[in-house]
Amino acid sequence: MSGLVVIETHPIQYHAPVWRAVQQEHGIPMTAVYGSDFSVAGYRDPEFETTFRWDTDLLSGYAPKFLSRVAEGGAADAESVTTCGLAAVLKAGGFRAALSVGYSPRFHMQAFRCAQRTGLPVLFRGETTDHARSRGWLKRTARDVALRWVYSRCSALLHVGRHSRAHFRRLGFAGRDDFFSPYCVDPTPFRTDEGARAELRAVTRRALGFSETQRVIMFCGKLSPRKGPDLLLAAIRRLPEAQRAAGALLLVGDGELRGDLLASAAQAPAVPVNCVGFQPQGALSQYYHAADLFVLPSRTGETWGLVVNEALHHGVPVVVTEAVGCAPDLVERGRTGEVCAADSVDALAATIQSAWPLMGEAAIRAGCRERVAGYSISRAAAGIAAAYRQVVAAPAHGADR
Repeated sequence: MSGLVVIETHPIQYHAPVWRAVQQEHGIPMTAVYGSDFSVAGYRDPEFETTFRWDTDLLSGYAPKFLSRVAEGGAADAESVTTCGLAAVLKAGGFRAALSVGYSPRFHMQAFRCAQRTGLPVLFRGETTDHARSRGWLKRTARDVALRWVYSRCSALLHVGRHSRAHFRRLGFAGRDDFFSPYCVDPTPFRTDEGARAELRAVTRRALGFSETQRVIMFCGKLSPRKGPDLLLAAIRRLPEAQRAAGALLLVGDGELRGDLLASAAQAPAVPVNCVGFQPQGALSQYYHAADLFVLPSRTGETWGLVVNEALHHGVPVVVTEAVGCAPDLVERGRTGEVCAADSVDALAATIQSAWPLMGEAAIRAGCRERVAGYSISRAAAGIAAAYRQVVAAPAHGADR
């Protein structure tokens, strides 16, 4: 083996297509070393409160390796994964560089140190940001010190979006972070075009109990306080009477708030709602096409928000809070959606009202698809390939860093 090795806790549906494209589009041999196979074997997500396995191909087009497997007693979740056996794999692999994808959970930092000890130059591509979580002075300072130490030992830093690049530059790494490898989704499991919309929209709305004239506002994700679906329900109630009467809520996902949301929606003034539960990627297009507006009302901790990418690929305009990391990259006010303050029902209601004219417009759908097109698997792979080639061409593979 040779080329680039990425080290991750488990196969991730948003990452595997990128690793595949690095190898297939750029000719760089790509190996992914995973701590466990729980995401393809099946596992329980605590925020979704659901047990599932991903329904898309996560293992072809590159070389996957597993340090443990669930069927053999291996780790059943990301927090339990260890790097046991990683050093031997890295030493035997003949790799020229390693790709690190984060620093939490602890597996990632252990893998980072292991790659360093084996002499591999490290490329770093993670959901780096400063906006997603508020921290006191002491925690913020300690975090900055730790991250400067990590980044100073990387041979290349890849930013996934504007917040990511601002984070690197605030910490003093301008010039080391020139590689853009956007956070993205693979649209191939979906049916995103206007033809699919024409085929799926009316039949799905009828099946969900929504009329042709209702404005369907969609939320997709974990029904947890962090994601704020309760804020969305409350905001719909505060819309002007005409809009509130025309609105309906579509919840795609599961979690601890499901029962409370459905009970609350039934109280006067009632909000028409349908919750379809957790859905695999292959089933999502029908719901996106049934929707008129997508809302991600996260309170905190939303380092990116890949469901926004998915909605825009389907031509659905979006409303997101300032806590959502992709907002400066993907949300163009008045064209692809609107942005509002986080954790504020009044702000969310006013912003949904502002986005109302964007619903149902073919030109808006085209603009949404155009905006997200630059955040693609191919562009993400190209950024990784460029960083890899620069690093392996550098004297001593950048060991002076």
